[in-house]
Amino acid sequence: MLSIILPTYKGAGILKNQLPAFINFLEEKNIEHEIIVVDDGSNDNGETKEAATKLGCIYLENVRNTGKGSAVRKGILMAKGDYCIFTDIDIPFHYEAFTRFIDFLEKKDFDIVVGDRNLPESSYYTKISPIRKLGSDIFSAIVSRIFTAGLYDTQCGMKGFKKEIAKDLFSVSKINRFAFDVELISIAVKRAYTIKRLPVSLRSNESNTVKVIQHGMGMLFDLTRIIFFHWTGVYKIIEC
Repeated sequence: MLSIILPTYKGAGILKNQLPAFINFLEEKNIEHEIIVVDDGSNDNGETKEAATKLGCIYLENVRNTGKGSAVRKGILMAKGDYCIFTDIDIPFHYEAFTRFIDFLEKKDFDIVVGDRNLPESSYYTKISPIRKLGSDIFSAIVSRIFTAGLYDTQCGMKGFKKEIAKDLFSVSKINRFAFDVELISIAVKRAYTIKRLPVSLRSNESNTVKVIQHGMGMLFDLTRIIFFHWTGVYKIIEC
């Protein structure tokens, strides 16, 4: 079974607009699945909960807004599927990416599959603002040299894991906001997990809430925390 984790903040309208077609796709492909919607403290009078419930999703929530990483972590740790994929609430990439992710996790036996918007087959950056692309390029260049052994696009909003790998990474992760992706990949690299990069094509951009300067500074601060956590052994393997 595939567990799909969708973090959201005040995304009830996007959920209602985008999810029905995606559910139809999963059913047409005979993909056994559970969809876990994690509301990151929207405080929207139950609108997100109502939308998720009507669409047959599992609904979880953070009492207050603590960040996308926190929401994804809650969903992953509750997931029951053999494979876990998280992405944004508007399902931003073409649906066929999900079947490719499953194929590389199941049949080709990779531990982790990540979308990479920089691969030649990807279609993404022509559809976003130049300033956002510049910020992404600068951040990715720093991260690839220090944290992820050359893996360039850590911030692509679609990542998949074998269940046991997902549980391991998220059980020790600490970063709650946008740099949580860097943390996950840096831990995975240290653990020598196999990682496959796949191209993605943008189909929707409804849920974009990135503020380049504000969030960029926060992400740089979190990078120093990741270094500290590595040095102090925070990410050591938890024995079951």
